[in-house]
Amino acid sequence: MDQILEKLTTARIGLLLKTPFFGNMATRMKIIDATDWCPTAATNGRDFYYNRDFVNKLSTKKLEFLFAHEIGHCVFDHFGRAGSRNRQLCNIAQDYAINQILVDERIGDKITEVDICLDSKYRGLAWEEIYDQLEKEKEGQPQMSLDEFLEGLGDVLDEHINEDSNTPGNDSKKGPAMSKEERQKIKDEIKEAMIQSAAAAGAGKVPGAIQRLIKDLTEPKMDWREVLQMNIQSIIRNDYSFQRPNRKSQHSGAILPGMKNDETIDVCIAIDMSGSIGDVDANIFLSEIKGIMDQYVDFSIKIWCFDTKCYNFAEYSADGNDDITDYEPKGGGGTDFMANWEYMKEEGIEPKKFIMFTDGYPWDSWGDEDYCDTLFIVKGSDNKAPFGETVHYDEKLAKAA
Repeated sequence: MDQILEKLTTARIGLLLKTPFFGNMATRMKIIDATDWCPTAATNGRDFYYNRDFVNKLSTKKLEFLFAHEIGHCVFDHFGRAGSRNRQLCNIAQDYAINQILVDERIGDKITEVDICLDSKYRGLAWEEIYDQLEKEKEGQPQMSLDEFLEGLGDVLDEHINEDSNTPGNDSKKGPAMSKEERQKIKDEIKEAMIQSAAAAGAGKVPGAIQRLIKDLTEPKMDWREVLQMNIQSIIRNDYSFQRPNRKSQHSGAILPGMKNDETIDVCIAIDMSGSIGDVDANIFLSEIKGIMDQYVDFSIKIWCFDTKCYNFAEYSADGNDDITDYEPKGGGGTDFMANWEYMKEEGIEPKKFIMFTDGYPWDSWGDEDYCDTLFIVKGSDNKAPFGETVHYDEKLAKAA
């Protein structure tokens, strides 16, 4: 056997014996020599790519750390698009999140051949939260260029393969291209492997952050659309009259039970534009809102986008000519949930229901729990708000509908 491949195989076996979860995840990966394009290591979720010269410098225990690092990218699904976020800063934030877990769990030996991103102040934070903190740190140093700021943070340990580039290293000439369908297939494979690896490892042998992910994968989920409809229905009393519904929903001319005229569905909607909510998801969400609202005689919707502030305001009503599905979410930046409550208070807006479509990563506070009844629809994380109601947006269910 090739000496370098033998080192990697030995490290993978060691990982299996010492940390069964990471070891089982590693055994499913094909080991591929990628010295021609990869300076250290990389993964697409299915394969482990390596640079021969880099691997040759590392001890077996440091290779265990390297394997576990790549598995971390798989487990925490770091392959998605950055959206409006800076891709390089995303990569750094993701490395900070993974490396701290590996050091805390004492998995292998920390790699010193590269100035890896590691800082205990980020312990327990998701990469999106770390990103927001780094972004605020940069804003506090306006005299420093972004390149200078990034240089002071440390180096990413590996080549990050993501949907922005669809190839390693953001270079279309390097590494294997991958279709959207293949990427989704790999994501599904990773989820199944996580469940199986956790079962093989046994109770108490999986890091807490990963245990929470697996719990979310295995617990039955309530359809976010049903929760959305129930929340809107809860605004009104069960009091109907046989009158013509709002004119937008008159398809056949039939007279159906409609809400009484003195009852108005009063809803405010905020869409988080910090990076994870894409146009497709926003369109699906708004179409669902429209379908629900069309059932009622009278409704009033105020909608806006937010990151660290609120903007792109619009209003829709039953008698208006505009269609909420024509609303175009815009913007992108950091995340400050509290900006929504500050805006509503400044404008004197007191909705019967406030609905936030978000990735679930607030910078500081989730908001003002005493101000209004709130529903959080969270995409891409298992985070749950400490008040109101939280339901998780299932991307596959949404697109299948």
